[in-house]
Amino acid sequence: MLNRVILIGRLTKDPELRYTPTGVAVTQFTIAVDRPFTSQGGEREADFIPVVTWRQLAETCANYLRKGRLTAVEGRIQVRNYENNEGKRVYITEVIADNVRFLESNRQLGNGHQGDEPSFGTGNENRSRGGSSRKDNDPFSDDGKPIDISDDDLPF
Repeated sequence: MLNRVILIGRLTKDPELRYTPTGVAVTQFTIAVDRPFTSQGGEREADFIPVVTWRQLAETCANYLRKGRLTAVEGRIQVRNYENNEGKRVYITEVIADNVRFLESNRQLGNGHQGDEPSFGTGNENRSRGGSSRKDNDPFSDDGKPIDISDDDLPF
């Protein structure tokens, strides 16, 4: 069985950081994810998806994410339920994120900070960031030179 989800969207408001009674950090935020079609009126629609992060990832998200920020979230879908004050069962579907990536640099947002933006996860990811920048590690980055590919290399 598999329960994995990857979403890209914009935060609808700043994340809310709280702590459980045992001192574990938990952050909740919502991302707006565009639907791949427009309504009959020609307007774009979006889904508003609640996201929860825990522990160090929660604190990092609370420190760095802000309303309107383009963000990628990777995690699993969880459905929980509780009984409200009127005795009615309420179901909540949310994404429990274990990896969050910031997709815009601070420069793109216009707030003047320099440098690459971090991406954060639970520590279970296999990635080595070292001291080099993201562009140095990207084999597909555009260095402005033409790509030399012979017709023999093409599969069609």
